[in-house]
Formats: sequence, structure tokens, C-alpha cells
Amino acid sequence: MSIQKTLDGVSVATSANVYFDGKCVSHGVTLADGRKCTVGVILPSSLTFSTGAPEIMECTAGSCEYRLEGESDWKRSAAGEKFSIPGNAKFEIRVSGEPYSYICHFG
Repeated sequence: MSIQKTLDGVSVATSANVYFDGKCVSHGVTLADGRKCTVGVILPSSLTFSTGAPEIMECTAGSCEYRLEGESDWKRSAAGEKFSIPGNAKFEIRVSGEPYSYICHFG
């Protein structure tokens, strides 16, 4: 799978979304076709997120381990890989070493 290096023809929110005391920072993006996503980075940490809509996390650099709500096993996601989270759910993410850069696709 190729890693997406650019997002062409987009609108970017200039105000950053800052979570967990700056351990996760993202910017909202509206794609040319109207779909929404965020582009961000998670610094080395262990965090728990809640979703509203379903999400697809696409890793563009670094790697993470994640565990979906109700599962016991951690899974790894690295550059060029994606994982899905259902809507109205929680998931844990662990980042060690280099930061985890991502695009989070909604819906």
C-alpha cells in the first residue's frame, strides 16, 4: 500500500485540535469531494479515545499499537497501514519511539 504524501484541493482548519496536554494534535480537513478527516500526530504516550462516527486511522509515518474496546489483544499499525474503529466506541493507542502521524477518515 502506498503512503499518502499530500491531500490536494482541500480546505484546512487553521486552529489546531489539541488533546491530552498536547500529546495529540490535529487539524480538520475538508476534502474536495466534501468528506471530512483530520491530519495529525500522536507523540509517544498511551491514550484512550472515544468515537462518535466510525473512523479509519491511516498511518502516514511512525507506528502505533491499538486495542479496540472489548478486545484483549494489541495490534500494530505502521506507515501505509490502516485500521477501523466503529462509531460510538473507545479504543486505546500506544505510541513509543517516533511520533505516529495519521489521517483520520470519518464515516
